Amino acid sequence: MGRRWFQSFGQFILLVCFALGLALLGQAQEKPPVQISNYAIAQQAPFNQPNHYPLEQTIDPALYQPVGDWVGRLILPSTPQEQDWVWFEVYHSSSEHQELMGQQVRLEWHSTAQPYVQAATRVVDFSAAVAASQRDGNIHPTRLSDRQVGPLQSLAGARPNDDVLVTLDPTVVKGSGDQPTLEIATDPVQVPGRYYTVVKILTPLKAQSRDISPPCLAQESCPQELFEVRHYNPTSQEFDGPQEVIRIPQVMADRNGVYRSTIDQLKDSPAGEEGWYVYGAKDAEGVFVGVAIAPLSLLDLQPDRILTGRPAARRGAWKQAISQKGTAHSVLTTTTAKNAEAALKNWQLGDQALVLHLFGGIGGQKAEAQSVIGTVTGHVAFGTAQVIRDPLTQALRFDIQYQQIYSHNPDGIIAGPMHWSEYTGNLQRGWLGTRPVTDVLVNFPAITEEYDFDGIIISPMQELKQQLQLMAARYRTGDGTGAALVTPAKSCAQDSSQAVYTTIKIINEQIRQSPKIQAWLEANPQHPQTERFQELVALGNRLERELVPLGIVRPDWQQNAEVLAGIQPQRGFTNQDNIVTQILSWRTIIPHVVHDQLTDIFRDSGAQLWFLQTNQVGGWDASIAPLEATELLGQWPVIPRVFSRLIDALTTFPDRWGWLLSGGILLGYALFALWFGWRQGFLKQHSTPVKTKPALAIVVGTFLTPALFEELLFRALIIPHSYEDVWSQTTMLWASISLVLFIIYHPLNALTAYRRGAPTFFQPTFLILAGLLGVACTLTYVLTSSLWPGVLLHWLVVVVWLLRLGGLERLGMQ
Repeated sequence: MGRRWFQSFGQFILLVCFALGLALLGQAQEKPPVQISNYAIAQQAPFNQPNHYPLEQTIDPALYQPVGDWVGRLILPSTPQEQDWVWFEVYHSSSEHQELMGQQVRLEWHSTAQPYVQAATRVVDFSAAVAASQRDGNIHPTRLSDRQVGPLQSLAGARPNDDVLVTLDPTVVKGSGDQPTLEIATDPVQVPGRYYTVVKILTPLKAQSRDISPPCLAQESCPQELFEVRHYNPTSQEFDGPQEVIRIPQVMADRNGVYRSTIDQLKDSPAGEEGWYVYGAKDAEGVFVGVAIAPLSLLDLQPDRILTGRPAARRGAWKQAISQKGTAHSVLTTTTAKNAEAALKNWQLGDQALVLHLFGGIGGQKAEAQSVIGTVTGHVAFGTAQVIRDPLTQALRFDIQYQQIYSHNPDGIIAGPMHWSEYTGNLQRGWLGTRPVTDVLVNFPAITEEYDFDGIIISPMQELKQQLQLMAARYRTGDGTGAALVTPAKSCAQDSSQAVYTTIKIINEQIRQSPKIQAWLEANPQHPQTERFQELVALGNRLERELVPLGIVRPDWQQNAEVLAGIQPQRGFTNQDNIVTQILSWRTIIPHVVHDQLTDIFRDSGAQLWFLQTNQVGGWDASIAPLEATELLGQWPVIPRVFSRLIDALTTFPDRWGWLLSGGILLGYALFALWFGWRQGFLKQHSTPVKTKPALAIVVGTFLTPALFEELLFRALIIPHSYEDVWSQTTMLWASISLVLFIIYHPLNALTAYRRGAPTFFQPTFLILAGLLGVACTLTYVLTSSLWPGVLLHWLVVVVWLLRLGGLERLGMQ
C-alpha cells in the first residue's frame, strides 16, 4: 500500500512538473518577439550614414549655405572619461578657423556651464526596464552603460552609432596643431545635414549613371530620386537661378510599413508651390542629397491670413480643415494691432518668439495604434523662433529650434535642442510627411525680452531654455537608469510643463532675494520695463494656476524647483509616479490640453500668435491620413466635452474677487427673495423647531442634491466653460437654455420622481424664485468659471428655506 501510494504520488509530481513545463514553454512561445527599431531599418540605406558624404565638399556659396557657423559630427570617446567632453568632427567652421575643417577636435564645456553640467551628470546603470523596452524596439544609450556622463556624452552616445550632427556656438577656440579644443556654454543643436539650398522642383528624372531602385508607393509608376531643380535668385526674387540635378531619396518604410516621407508626386505638392528649403550634403559623385525639406512659404514672414481684433480672439479662428492633407498654412493673429500692417511691424529682424509645438496622429489604412482608446494623444514641446535674414534669399524668415523633451523611442530621436529641419523636416525620422504639426509662435515682450535692473539681468526665455535643456539631458540618460519612458505621471507634456513651473519659481526666487531689483522697481514705477515686468508677473501667476490646478504643487516638482533655485541644494532630483501626482497635475497630462490652454493664456495676455500648420506635407501617400491631437476620448466628441466641462468646473476655484462677487449676488438674491416671498405669502416662519439629527441630515443631503447635482446638470454640463473659448453670444444662448430647463425640471420632477412636491413646484411664486435662483447661480458660474460658488449659493438658499422659512411644511416633510 505504501509503495503504491509512493508511486502514485511520484506520478502526480511528474505530471505537475510536466504541466508546469508546458505552461512555461507556452509562455515562452507567447512572449512577443524582439522588434526591430526604425533606426536600424533606416541604417540600411547608405544616405542615412555619415560616411556616405565625403569630408571635403565643394560648394558654391551663392547656391548653398552651411546650416551654422560651426557644423560637425559628435563622436563618443572610446573609453570612459572623468570630464564631459567628446570629439567633434568639423564639417564647417567659422571663417577665422578654416584650418580645422575636416579635423576631429576636442569639444568640452566652458567654465560658465559647469553648474549645468554638474546638475545633468549621471552614472548610467541600466534598470530592468531597459531590456523590456529594447525588446519593443526602442533605442537606448547602450554605449553609456556603466559610465559617468554629462550632457555632451549623453548626446553623442544616445544612438548606437556616432551619427549625431550638430551646430554649435563656441565660446572659446583654443589650442592648435594636434590638440585644438572648442569650448561651449550651451548645448549643441541637432541638424539633419551640413548645408541647405533654396530650390523649386521642376521635374523628376530617370536614373542614368547609377542604379537607383527606391522603394515606392505606387505599383505602376515608381518615381525616381533625381530631380531637376531651379535655384532661387535673390536679385530677381524668383526661381530663375542656375538649374541643377539633386537627389531626394525615397526613405525606408518603418516597421509598420509607413513611409515617413515619399517623393511620389513631390513636384506637385501644394505646400511647395513657392519652393523648398532642402538640407543635406554632396555624395561621392558630387550630387547634392537632400535629407530634409521645409516649405519656403511656411517659414517666411508672409502669412496666408492676418486676423485682428475680435476674430483673432477665438481659439478656432486660425484653424484650417484638418482634411486639407498635403497643405501648409501660416496665420497671424493679434488682438492688439489695429490692422495687418501694424501686426507685421511687431516681427522685425532679430526678434524672438516662444514656440508651442503640437503634433497629431496618423490615421488611414496604416493608422498607428492608440495608446488610449478614442484618443489621439500627440506630443507637445517648447522652442524658440528668431527672425533672421536668410543668406540665400535675403528675405526675412523664421529660424525655429525646438527644446525637445522626448522619451526613448524606436526612431532614434534624441531629447535636446533640435532645429526644425531635423525634428519636423527630416525625411527619414521627421514628422512633416506623416503627422499634422502646429507650431504657435508667441510674440510677447514680457517673456521674449531681457530685464536689466542696474546690471542684474533676468531673461525668462534663457531661463526656460536652460530648464528644458537640463530636463532633456536627464531624459537622455533616464536620470541614470538608461530608460526615459512614458507613464501617466511622467511624460513629455508633464516634464515640459515642469520646466515652465521651475522657470517661474526660479525667477520669483531671484526677485525675492534681490533687494536691488525690488528697490529699482519701487523707484521706477512708470518705467516701460516695470510695466513689462508686471505683465510677466501676471503671466507667471496665470501659468502657475494652470500648471497647478488644485493649488497644491506636486511634491517632486516642488523639490526639483527648490534644488534648481538653490533653496534645497543638498537634495537631488526626483520623479514621483502615483495617483496623487497625477491628480495634482492632471491638466498637463494630455498634450492637446496643455497646448490649447497655454495658447489661450498667452492670447488673453495680449501676445501676438503666429500659427504654422502642416498636414502631411511633401509627396502623396494615400495610405495615411492626418489626425488632429485630441483631449481624452476626444475622437468621440460628446464624451471629452462632458468630461472637460465637469473637470474644469469642479477644479476651477475663484479668486478673492470672485468670492466677493458671488457673495454680492447671494445677498442681492436673498433680499429680493425675502421681500417677494413674504409679500406673496410663500415664505413663513417655521412653526416647530427641527431636531438636531434630522437637521444635520437635511444640511448634508441638500448639499449633494439638489445643490451639487443640479449645478452639475444645469450649469457645468450645459453652459460652455471659459476654457472652451466660445463667443459670449454662444455662452448666453446656452445659459438661457439651461435656465429654461432648470425651471421646467421642477414641475417635471413633481410629476415623476417627487410627487409630493407637486403642490409647491407648480406655484408661480416658487417658479419665479427658482428661476431667479437659476439666474444667480448662472451668473456666478459664468463670471467665476467655477461651480462651487453656485453650489454654495444654491445649498444655502435651500437649507434656509427648508429649516427656517417653511420649506419642510410646503413639501410635506414635517
